[in-house]
Amino acid sequence: MQLAVIDASVIVKWFVEEENSSKAMEIRDRYISGELRLIAPEIIIFEVLNALYYKNLFSEDEMKGIGEALQSYSIELYSLEGEYRDKTIEVAFKNRITIYDAAYIGLAVVKGTFMYTADEKLKNKLTKEYKQYIRTLNEI
Repeated sequence: MQLAVIDASVIVKWFVEEENSSKAMEIRDRYISGELRLIAPEIIIFEVLNALYYKNLFSEDEMKGIGEALQSYSIELYSLEGEYRDKTIEVAFKNRITIYDAAYIGLAVVKGTFMYTADEKLKNKLTKEYKQYIRTLNEI
């Protein structure tokens, strides 16, 4: 089973039809079928719900349902501590990106895997050392 970090920009596309939503759904389907193991920083639930909230497409009850759906996916979540915390801070400083974004990349680095994202701008900000850990939806 392949291991990958997933970020909020991909999961948002599970609920909203946008560019590359079909590729995001392929990742979801591979996860559900057991072909792919997805992990993420524990902030991902906040980020997904916040992004969806600000799209103003869902009612309060629908958002609660999305929250339940996110929980039911049981993506393995990681707390920012120890080696993972230190790598996240390093990634943020070396690339001048937010701790939020660095948390996903830092997790991919310490787990020796890669991260799926829909955020092309993020990949473009990274040094060569860290670009290798990113797979944008346009690349799959």
